[in-house]
Amino acid sequence: MPFSSLSDPVDLARAQAALDAAWSEIRSTTPDAFDQRDRTKLAYIVASLVAVAEDEDDLTLRAIERFRRSLVV
Repeated sequence: MPFSSLSDPVDLARAQAALDAAWSEIRSTTPDAFDQRDRTKLAYIVASLVAVAEDEDDLTLRAIERFRRSLVV
């Protein structure tokens, strides 16, 4: 579970909101066959960035940026 490392309810809520916001932007560029895999990947990225993000918007932007960078090989 990507968010299992988050024990603070505020961090958990921020992570979930950032995941939903980032996914709504990324979803349109993801083939349907990879939806669940890419959403899970994004969730792990969000979880890894919670501690360094200033707020929910920053967390969303950082997650989108890191997800897109991970696609470039």
